Amino acid sequence: MTDFSFIAVFIVGLLGGVHCLGMCGSIVGVFTSQVQRDAARWPFHLAYSSGRIVSYSIAGALVGAIGQAGMLMRDVAPVQHLLFALSSFMLVALGLYLAGAWGVVRRLELLGNGLWKRLQPYTTRLLPVNTVPRALGLGALWGWLPCGLVYSVLVAALASGSAARGALIMLVFGLGTLPNLLAIGLFWESIKGWVQSPNVRLTAGLMVMAFGVYGLTKVGYTFYINGWSGSCHVPA
Repeated sequence: MTDFSFIAVFIVGLLGGVHCLGMCGSIVGVFTSQVQRDAARWPFHLAYSSGRIVSYSIAGALVGAIGQAGMLMRDVAPVQHLLFALSSFMLVALGLYLAGAWGVVRRLELLGNGLWKRLQPYTTRLLPVNTVPRALGLGALWGWLPCGLVYSVLVAALASGSAARGALIMLVFGLGTLPNLLAIGLFWESIKGWVQSPNVRLTAGLMVMAFGVYGLTKVGYTFYINGWSGSCHVPA
């Protein structure tokens, strides 16, 4: 299950470019406009994304630890399988969102509003983003911005049942988003028409949905073969 999760979340990050544009495109544009030479922009964008990915990994470790505590109940209920089913369902919902068919993922962003209100004032202290350390710090803070895409993948980190695997899942997801954020910052004028294309959105959504449907099918087959009680004792 974990290997499947790694592949799925990398693809989710890679195909979530449309969402990344809306959530992070504006802040990336801030320091893109401040550094005019293309060659000089790379350190800023890499630092920003590195800070963001570190925050994702910390969040993954936290929810993975919560999932690990839940594994203590696996003799009573097939917790890991149920969490994996939930993460697969979230992939289906995310695929529908990327395809423009269902906006329920956006509602997840309400969950992080309280934390973001506390962190947001610190972002203004890092503006203007005229040094690489400031870009790194801003990325680390921006990694906690309420984001339905991130929250959907955090469910997979929760289902991993391990702080280490949860962190690794979010690291892989963050690396999947890296090409999008770098492209948005460095080549946006050239790629914006392609990223905003309805056909691209639909293709991305269907591919993410396929991972979710596969996961749900796998969980359903496990329950069909082992039953409820048998699934409780499948090793994590």
